[in-house]
Amino acid sequence: MSTPATHNARPAPPKRSGGAAALGWILTIVFNVVAPIITYNTLTKDHGWSEFSALMLSSAWPVLESVISLAWRRKLDEFAVVTLVFLVITAVVSLIGAHSARALLIKDSGVTGLFGLLCLGTLLAPRPLMFYFGRKFATDGTPESTAWWNGLWQYEGFRTTLTRMTLVWGLAYIAEAIVRIVLAYTLSTSTMVVLSPIMIYAVLAALGVWTTMYGKRSQAEGERRAAEAAAQAAAAS
Repeated sequence: MSTPATHNARPAPPKRSGGAAALGWILTIVFNVVAPIITYNTLTKDHGWSEFSALMLSSAWPVLESVISLAWRRKLDEFAVVTLVFLVITAVVSLIGAHSARALLIKDSGVTGLFGLLCLGTLLAPRPLMFYFGRKFATDGTPESTAWWNGLWQYEGFRTTLTRMTLVWGLAYIAEAIVRIVLAYTLSTSTMVVLSPIMIYAVLAALGVWTTMYGKRSQAEGERRAAEAAAQAAAAS
């Protein structure tokens, strides 16, 4: 007899709690995006702090969210941990080399390149990085939705999808970093000051669109295979 696990017939997600999801995203955006940016800009522009010191203090916000998550849900928020790692990488890169305009552009490339390496490195871990990113976006953080997402890992198609996503993100950011470093030495600094952030957001947008399309296509393929398996099982019986 065929089983859902054999044919990738994934269970439907539980009903999401709108209030819990909204509160979780508010905390994520405040502690991982808004607060670190405001803290960094305030310390560097208004108080004359160094980039390294400002970045290190900014990284306290994701740590605080992790503490809140532990106290509230009794589990660690991996998204906050990844944000903290990214901030630490940025701080480490900011200590390397001279502080010329070109050096700062190259440092930006170093940050995205190291993030790409982080993605590839998690392919050797029990779960790739996109597993945790996906869980953050696809669930509301409740035990039921988290258990549903974690349970999907048993399906081969789900594992393949997230592993491939992580691989593509890693390679894309490494390639983006290499291209920006080459352009930093090829084009004028004034041109790169404009082009560099455009490249960062363009790559992010392209990866976001591809991830959404690929995820939907993989889900549709899994549902198609499950339907075929169910039809074959019904015909055999």
